[in-house]
Amino acid sequence: MRTSLRIFFIGGMASYRALFHWLTPWILIPTFVVAPMFELLFFAFVGKDAGVGDNTFYLMGNGISSAAIPCLFAMGNTIANERYTGTLGLLLTSPARRLPLFLGRALPVILNGFCVSVVALGLGALLLHVSIPAGDWLPILAVTAVASFSCTGLGLVAAAIGLRVRETATLSNIVLGVLLVFTGVNVAVNVLPQWMQSVAQVLPMTHGIEAARELAAGRSLEDVAPLVRDEILIGLVFVAIGFAMLVWFEHDSRHHATLETA
Repeated sequence: MRTSLRIFFIGGMASYRALFHWLTPWILIPTFVVAPMFELLFFAFVGKDAGVGDNTFYLMGNGISSAAIPCLFAMGNTIANERYTGTLGLLLTSPARRLPLFLGRALPVILNGFCVSVVALGLGALLLHVSIPAGDWLPILAVTAVASFSCTGLGLVAAAIGLRVRETATLSNIVLGVLLVFTGVNVAVNVLPQWMQSVAQVLPMTHGIEAARELAAGRSLEDVAPLVRDEILIGLVFVAIGFAMLVWFEHDSRHHATLETA
């Protein structure tokens, strides 16, 4: 148990730090602060001009969804970078248990996604002059953490696919686009075509964004508990799918000797 905990916490943090081995820290600002803020302001101004929603609508949608940037890309690259640096074989031939080995890489990503969302929500509220009572912020932040977890589960699926493709950046960009369109970030889910609404119900972020908007409108955390529950369940399902895919692809790669090829 002690070894598994060390692998989960220390191994996960070491893997996350390795993602940015070639960066100086200030370069993270354009990726995790500037880009989400420009996206938020763009959709807020366009949406207001079109009469679709108010500033709070776009703040909650884009603020929560900004967590998807690290949750998808960083999680996917944890495996893709192992292949790129030639350490994937060493990692998978180790005797470490796979559950803490893979899931430990998700913990720093969840924290990263949460921090990105918090910054986007805080700066966005200032720039768009959105006034939310101080007592409502804590429940909103709790929902933000849940949404970050849920989206990281989807990122784990992308990480598993990293055992089969050369790199995961293109896939992560496609998935990010799907989330922006389907999950109600800038257009309410209930005005989408019925088939899109059905897809939205099984995607991360959908219920988290809806819960955050209701909290910002004055509802209590108890009122949005079913939405938070659904967001957690969706995250757990994606985590289970991602982990199962990792184990299967590892086994299949060993069988066909394709671990270092894509």
